[in-house]
Parts: sequence; C-alpha cells; structure tokens
Amino acid sequence: MGLFGRKKEQKGCCCKSSCTPEKMAQAETAKIAPGIKILGSGCAKCNALEEATRTALADLGMEISIDHVTDFAQIAAYGVMTTPALVVDGKVVSYGKVLKAEEVKALIQKVRG
Repeated sequence: MGLFGRKKEQKGCCCKSSCTPEKMAQAETAKIAPGIKILGSGCAKCNALEEATRTALADLGMEISIDHVTDFAQIAAYGVMTTPALVVDGKVVSYGKVLKAEEVKALIQKVRG
C-alpha cells in the first residue's frame, strides 16, 4: 500500500526556490526599513501601482524613493501572497489590486499621519 504511506518531509521554504536562511534574514531586515515599496514581479499591474504611487507622492510634495521588490523571498517575508502590494514604512497597506493615485495618497497620509 505505497499509495497511503507517509509523505516525505520537504525541507526548505514554501516557494521551493533558492531561499536560504541568509536571504530570509536579509528580507526580514529590509522589512523594517522606512520608505515606500512596491511588491511584485514587475508585471503591468505592479508598474501601474508604482506609477500611481509616484503621482501620489508628487501630489503630496514628498521626495521619497520607491523600491520595487521582485524577490519572492522578500515578498513572502511580508506575508503577501497576492501582488501587487504597497508597503509604507514597513507596513503592508494594500495587496492584490492596483490602486488609484488618490487611494495611495490617502494610505500614505494615514500611515505617516
């Protein structure tokens, strides 16, 4: 009855890629850095969210660089499973949808006070 035997224990991370403890530690460190990050693979939706974020920052008169995180280990460290995601000062404020500039502006003002 080999069909009903125990499954072999898999080692490594959930994404079964080249995640190492060092990469995961770097991802955890990057999470607490202040600033604005777009999490996603670089698809059209991720780029649209980045553009809306740039517009919102320009409207607010803020000169903050936007980091586009494409490394899946870093994205997973935020607990995000659906991209694109917007992170403001280490806090995930939106995921799974493309926001308009006004929505991004409201979220940044809410987090930054």
